[in-house]
Amino acid sequence: MVTPSSGYDSGTAPLSALASLSGDALHEALARRIRLAEVPVPLGGDTVRLVKPANADDLITEADYVFDERLPYWADLWPSSHVLAGEVLAMAGDGRALLELGCGSGLVTVAALRAGFAVTATDYYADAVHMTRLNAWRLAGREPTGLLVDWRAWPDGVGVFDVVVAADVLYEKPYATLVAQAIARSLAPGGTAWVADPGRLAQPEFRAQLPEAGLVLRCTRTVPYEEGTIRQRIELLEIGWAEG
Repeated sequence: MVTPSSGYDSGTAPLSALASLSGDALHEALARRIRLAEVPVPLGGDTVRLVKPANADDLITEADYVFDERLPYWADLWPSSHVLAGEVLAMAGDGRALLELGCGSGLVTVAALRAGFAVTATDYYADAVHMTRLNAWRLAGREPTGLLVDWRAWPDGVGVFDVVVAADVLYEKPYATLVAQAIARSLAPGGTAWVADPGRLAQPEFRAQLPEAGLVLRCTRTVPYEEGTIRQRIELLEIGWAEG
């Protein structure tokens, strides 16, 4: 497992403490640490029951915030992840390698596994990686490779991938450069990255940073999302390597 260069882990146990667990044992271990809920989520023509924290506010800690102003955004199921999961599910995985940046509770990773990709799921929070592993086991019948990754100190050995995906990761200004660099470090020659974003404040700068990283925005498509009182327009950014 790859850990942030700081050595800091947000949970009460390091990633390795739960890495050896899977299936029901992992579910039980997570339930002892986090108040969990199952939520119905449409995925393709199916409805799956995703396990996630019952309330993201339960996970806010003073230690996390003092360390780097970290908040547990991963614990919410954002509209961008619904849209990106639908897009990924429709792709032909065919055993190709896919990397998710910021896996959260794992909806997009589940979709990628169901589509036939070999998935590596990464997040800044150990609990997010484990929640994604659990949901993948429950809903796709197999786990992804799970890595704890800090974009500010990209670890060696992550490798390169045919497809790189990220949902709603541009909510802080520094992430514009960090996400562009993360894609550049992990996207294989000829590969494609997809970023789903609801119009966060860092998106314009992210677009500007792509050429600096040797990347190009191939196209943008807007997908409306509606659930209850939520109305969002999610932009799907297709990104690849600049020619020449």
